[in-house]
Amino acid sequence: MPDTRDLPIGVFDSGLGGLTVVRELCRALPRESIIYLGDTARCPYGPRDPREVRRFVLEIGAWLRSRCIKLMVIACNTATAAGLTLAQRAFEVPVIGVIEPGARAAVMATQNRRVGVIGTTGTVQSGAYSRAVHALDAGVAVFSAAAPKFVDIVEAGLRMDDSSVEDWMSKSGDALMQPSLFELGQDYLDPLKGSGIDTLVLGCTHFPLLSAAIQRSVGPDVRLISSAEETAREVAEILEVRGQLAPVGTLPRHTFATTGDPREFEVLGSRVLGWSTGDVESAPITELESLLDAGLLDALARYEAGEMACD
Repeated sequence: MPDTRDLPIGVFDSGLGGLTVVRELCRALPRESIIYLGDTARCPYGPRDPREVRRFVLEIGAWLRSRCIKLMVIACNTATAAGLTLAQRAFEVPVIGVIEPGARAAVMATQNRRVGVIGTTGTVQSGAYSRAVHALDAGVAVFSAAAPKFVDIVEAGLRMDDSSVEDWMSKSGDALMQPSLFELGQDYLDPLKGSGIDTLVLGCTHFPLLSAAIQRSVGPDVRLISSAEETAREVAEILEVRGQLAPVGTLPRHTFATTGDPREFEVLGSRVLGWSTGDVESAPITELESLLDAGLLDALARYEAGEMACD
């Protein structure tokens, strides 16, 4: 059997946003290899039915499992909300999501105990952030707003602008001042500001790429929380406790795959990361669907039966 310390960390997202988590993983754990799958052919997950998203989680989790990983990160807030518990039951390796780390960071950061959350429709409707925050501090008030068009802005902006992602993020502050986008930002963010929040969780992995614009809109007194850094810290802690950190001197190997266009993912993904992805693999949806074996389908059926029993 291979030494588990040498196995990669598996990471997945509905598209490019999860690469913000990969960036932080590489900073925190420079010796660790990562295999990443972006489900760009089915992006975005936010408007989809949670039952459909759970199936995607199992399909992609099975694909990562076939690549022999030591830990799985669901680097997508919508997929975390819909399928984290199911994935933790279905797979043999530790599975962590991005919601609990972000909630923990927000609880530690807030001074007035009033926290805002923006995310996709699916994430906000799930109530996952409110539950995660209240599990840590029941006295913190949570105010949530769905901001689905922010995802569209990021995806369109990355395709239209070939500057570095750092430059693009900086310019996004000016972009949101354009009349149409400024009005959109007001619609999403003004109610949260009116609630008196001092902390705002960017509850979608696309949103850190709009952090300059969002900060400009909410003002300097509101602290922005991205779950990527906290997620990387949690991964490091788990691997250390399990004795699975890559040995000193290990040269990491990173692999990227997508259900969409590999060439487009290579170009856009390299911009988000700040370094080249190298050749990107194709992971056709039909291949993912074929990996849902009887055991995973049974786990899905039992989970959803339990969900219905709780309704």
